[in-house]
Amino acid sequence: MLSSALLFALRGQIIKIAAGLGLPAIYQWPETADEGGLIAYGPSLRGAFRQVTTLVDKILKGAKPGDIPVEQPTRFSLVINLKTASTLGLTVPPLTLLRADRAIE
Repeated sequence: MLSSALLFALRGQIIKIAAGLGLPAIYQWPETADEGGLIAYGPSLRGAFRQVTTLVDKILKGAKPGDIPVEQPTRFSLVINLKTASTLGLTVPPLTLLRADRAIE
């Protein structure tokens, strides 16, 4: 699934539609796998929000937005929802499971 604010807002519906059609899907935010998505790979959404609050705090304390360096995520997580895989009739290869940061059973 592409990353966009609109698609993120509709993620619950997209997860249900994909599951209903038997379509495996990969999502950007690891938290999406907690909501029933099959696989998610990307930075933590909670971590991104923490980073944004840190930037807002700096601005509120007087820093100029143009002077604040751009920070990119440094950690990406692979999360696999084994319940969803089972529902879709998929078997996740053992090597993929070994590479996963977390598997939801």
